[in-house]
Amino acid sequence: MKNSVTTDEKQNGTDEQNVKGLAILGNMKQYSMVLFLVIVGAFFQFLTNGTFLRPLNVTNVILQNSHILILAIGMLMVIVLGHIDLSVGSVAAFVGAVAAILIINNGMNPFLAILLCLMLGGVIGAWQGFWIAYVKVPAFIVTLAGMLVFRGLTIVVLGGRTIASFPDMFRSLSSGFIPDVFGGGTELHVTTLLVGALFSLVIAIILVLARKKRISYSFSVPSMPVFIVQLVAIAAIVMAFSYTLASHAGIPNVLFILVSLIVIYYFATTKMKAGRYLYAIGGNEKAAQLSGIKTQKVVFWTFVNMGMLAGLSGLIFSARLNASTAAAGDLFELNAIAACFIGGASSSGGVGKVMGAIVGGLVMAIINNGMSLLGVGIDWQQAIMGLVLLSAVAVDVYNKKSAA
Repeated sequence: MKNSVTTDEKQNGTDEQNVKGLAILGNMKQYSMVLFLVIVGAFFQFLTNGTFLRPLNVTNVILQNSHILILAIGMLMVIVLGHIDLSVGSVAAFVGAVAAILIINNGMNPFLAILLCLMLGGVIGAWQGFWIAYVKVPAFIVTLAGMLVFRGLTIVVLGGRTIASFPDMFRSLSSGFIPDVFGGGTELHVTTLLVGALFSLVIAIILVLARKKRISYSFSVPSMPVFIVQLVAIAAIVMAFSYTLASHAGIPNVLFILVSLIVIYYFATTKMKAGRYLYAIGGNEKAAQLSGIKTQKVVFWTFVNMGMLAGLSGLIFSARLNASTAAAGDLFELNAIAACFIGGASSSGGVGKVMGAIVGGLVMAIINNGMSLLGVGIDWQQAIMGLVLLSAVAVDVYNKKSAA
């Protein structure tokens, strides 16, 4: 009897160790890309003798890559469904061209033009979503056709010319900064520091509540010391980033837009039914349909959403360029797709997170910017990014085989 109890106790201890080990492994997977992002940033900071993390360069990285990160959010949802969208670059270029016609050539109010252009992006997404969801034409074919159609329409709309320049109100969409309400003439952008502190507090509250909820469901959680270290590390990163921005011109308007989208889509994909439907369909569409999910409707609206985000990306890119050209949007779709896969999305669907896509996009942005500062040519930059993408997908395939 004593031996039996002893054996049971040993077995329970082993089970607890296994659970803790799985929890640690899960945390490592969750934060591995963030850790890789930090390592890559530190690597280029060292190689560039401190140039990489200068406030001006950090701000430039945000301004130059925000349109890709916005596309990555929408593309992540499409990839989770098990589809792909090759048309987003052409759609972005087309919407940017229409914006130029409305604002520059016809003098339309920029706010009204932005609203109409976002609606246009949604209509384009609805057109493609109809063929994919209801006619069952493969998304690869539909969006490949869309890439050709809207690239051609962009040239038609612009008449083969470059149209410039946009009014300051429109350009502030990409190149403007949030005013310093509490600055009082100091060198640092005080409002940015306050926003950073508030953001750190909100993140801490969310993580504390999430931890309590997991404990209430008897799920494994990191120990309190580890959890506190996590909170301190996150707050330190946010405040360091805020201080860097505050040392230049503050928070760019486009960063505010991007963070708002990240928060909205994070909660939409993790806390709402629509998000759960995405992962269910991506995991097994037939099973999701049998469980009562209207799969066609979900696919349709996902492409509508992708069209609107592509339109927003095109507007932001045109505002930063201060012009609309037929060459705009080149390789946007490939960069957005790469960001999702590097960030942990699965090529077979059903797997991927919004924050993962953002981190993947930032990894690409940091590598490209760092190599540019080191004088590496665009040819080698593309080759290296191709290897990074291949490695990310190979790791995903390996993990699936190991789990099986």
